[in-house]
Amino acid sequence: MPEKRRLAEFGLVALDMDSTLITVETLDEIADLAGIREQVAPITAAAMRGEIDFSESLTRRVALFKGLDQSILQRVYDEWVSLSPGAEQLIAELKRLGIKTLLISGGFNFFTERLKIRLGLDYAVSNQVEIRDGKLTGRISGKILDGQGKAECLDKIRIKLGLTKEQTIAIGDGANDLKMLAAAGIGIAYCAKPVVKSQTHYALENPGLDGVLKLFSAS
Repeated sequence: MPEKRRLAEFGLVALDMDSTLITVETLDEIADLAGIREQVAPITAAAMRGEIDFSESLTRRVALFKGLDQSILQRVYDEWVSLSPGAEQLIAELKRLGIKTLLISGGFNFFTERLKIRLGLDYAVSNQVEIRDGKLTGRISGKILDGQGKAECLDKIRIKLGLTKEQTIAIGDGANDLKMLAAAGIGIAYCAKPVVKSQTHYALENPGLDGVLKLFSAS
């Protein structure tokens, strides 16, 4: 257990989206509305446990969305996307201290961009789902943002801000977050899979992102 540090010493906090900043797995909810949850959810779960490669899992899941109307994305956002308890309190305190926020997700940019605006986050990086003629094509546009990509993105923004690794915090729950968590000065597992909890500085078991604040001293 690392010595308790002042939160104000940090300059950047990176958060995963699905099952971290928000309570759901967005791809599973798309699948639910499309009537194919039983095909998609097991792939998501296996990837988060680290049993299958994330890029492979994303490719397989997105392929099942081929032909879906793009309006399903807005439906998922409106009907299913809820912030994790304490998320707004955590973000508000980070803003008060002048700490930059980065939402980094293997999910879709449709959701990360809306959450960035909703919460006033500084950065959001994710995968872009390909849409043509109002339909999902079943493919990701461009290179897939996987676990390695998350770590590289954190490093890139950290360097841009002139920060050291020790001035960064990362929060996540799944196996694809491990490299990002390792790239930060402090890695925090949030209601995470066992493979993640065993490799981080801290593990928060109870829902409530504001619990992150209790890991650091206020002064």
